[in-house]
Amino acid sequence: MKKKITILDLQKMKCSGEKITMLTCYDYPTARIMDECGIDALLVGDSVGVTVSGYDNTLPVTMDDIIYHSRAVARAKPKSLLVADMPFLSYQTDLREARLNAGRLVKDGGAEAVKLEGGENMADCIKAIVDMDVPVMAHIGLTPQSIHRMGGYRVQGKSETAGEKLLADAIAVQNAGAFSVVLEGIPRNLGRMITSELSIPTIGIGAGDFCDGQVLVIHDILGLCEKYSPKFVKKYADVKTVISDAVSRYAAEVKAGAFPTEEHSFS
Repeated sequence: MKKKITILDLQKMKCSGEKITMLTCYDYPTARIMDECGIDALLVGDSVGVTVSGYDNTLPVTMDDIIYHSRAVARAKPKSLLVADMPFLSYQTDLREARLNAGRLVKDGGAEAVKLEGGENMADCIKAIVDMDVPVMAHIGLTPQSIHRMGGYRVQGKSETAGEKLLADAIAVQNAGAFSVVLEGIPRNLGRMITSELSIPTIGIGAGDFCDGQVLVIHDILGLCEKYSPKFVKKYADVKTVISDAVSRYAAEVKAGAFPTEEHSFS
């Protein structure tokens, strides 16, 4: 039987060279499937706002949204490490509020760690949360909660100066106590440099193959999200076609009176 994955196991994976697998997850049945497949970490991401709720970006997502979905995932009792995103405005304004919201994700949402966006500018926040014994996964590079400052979803760290800034961000979050850091939307060689410089695991999403692990959005790999199609996404299945076929056949059978039959009726 697979043992429970902890933040210490992710650190061991980095040291041994074993790649870390992570996917977003927002509900109970999907969590059960992912856990059975041996995924190392499940991320209740604020990407749920785009993939499930239909928003154009992650900014409208609330603490209540993340807690609701985190609870659903936690009910599957996954052996995978359960990480929950801290949504926009849940940690940026005040350290006390950041600590309170991080605690809510653990206490009310069942999360085992939280993730927040930002580098040097969020080092104090990371330290404050870590100091209350809540593990923090950092997130630098293309940070979706900063899309207005970045002018959209653009690759970050392309210039030498920008690359040096991201390396400084990575070192800052590590020094603040983060147990891992997501590197999103950065050049492959920069991902390699940051990974080699850090003692904590790097989880890449559009950051190349040298990262210690990878994370993708589950709806992207299943072909269920049509809003965006980033270069770094690989579609592993076309579940939309499967669902469309099932729904179309159901509707046709109901219209034709072919469903339900006696087989599906009570006597």
